[in-house]
Amino acid sequence: MKLTSDRSGIRLDAYLAEVFEQTTRSAAQRLIESGAVLLGGAVPKKNTVLKEGDLIEITLPKLVETELVPQDIPLDVVFEDDDLIVVNKPVGMVVHPAPGHPDGTLVNALLHYCGNSLSGINGELRPGIVHRIDRDTGGLLIAAKNDFAHQSLAAQLQDHSLYRGYEAIVYGGFREDEGTVDMPIGRNKNDRKKMTVDHRGGRSAVTHWSVLARYNGYTHIACRLETGRTHQIRVHMTAIGHPLVGDTVYGGGKKATFGLPGQCLFARRLTFTHPRSGKITTLEHPLPDWFAHVLTKLGNLL
Repeated sequence: MKLTSDRSGIRLDAYLAEVFEQTTRSAAQRLIESGAVLLGGAVPKKNTVLKEGDLIEITLPKLVETELVPQDIPLDVVFEDDDLIVVNKPVGMVVHPAPGHPDGTLVNALLHYCGNSLSGINGELRPGIVHRIDRDTGGLLIAAKNDFAHQSLAAQLQDHSLYRGYEAIVYGGFREDEGTVDMPIGRNKNDRKKMTVDHRGGRSAVTHWSVLARYNGYTHIACRLETGRTHQIRVHMTAIGHPLVGDTVYGGGKKATFGLPGQCLFARRLTFTHPRSGKITTLEHPLPDWFAHVLTKLGNLL
């Protein structure tokens, strides 16, 4: 992969962690130190600062068995072929095992469903989750079945050609019909479980939004992500004064939740270039019943 001008000046380990969203910076450093990453044909240091035009080559490590346990959990498969699988993740399901959620995750389900057909970007035999969705957000998510597909999709994430379209219901009304929120996001220093707009130490985050429908005190919007920061849409909408309905973390004390299981946010559309065929692939899922129910209630308030 060749570095573009907008990423010039970033450290190599940080860049790899951005390209492969499921890879931490420490994991990227281990990959560099193992000699699996070449910069201009030579083994670089993990803290090397990149410049425009730098050529980065990655040789993925030999796969090792993961300690994660395959679990027979039903999956709503929207699309599948030999290279990738797209599922409709339900609200409440965690993508990766984490403290407090050791199993019952999407990864456990994919390990059972996909068997040995999994990518190994992180050096483990496990599904290559290309991008993330919050536990309490539902919708379309891609997993790569092989390293070729994973690297192709990760590169599309990096150059913003992988389209991720969300729909949300937020508090308040907008004067404009569309706009862009360009605010860096970082970990909240007072609450490590939360994210916040951080103009000093945050990572670049860009969300494009447009109005789909206006209601009395609420707005149905579409959001397109350029970047994939943790809680990005939730943090950005709160930052501009329009927190998501049902968001108990970033909702700013708003009480109207309409009985939602989480924030009113759904990953509805994906568009990407298929790694193997090169064809533009667009997938869309109908809004779930819980989302449509809120729209119906809001329509009755008019």
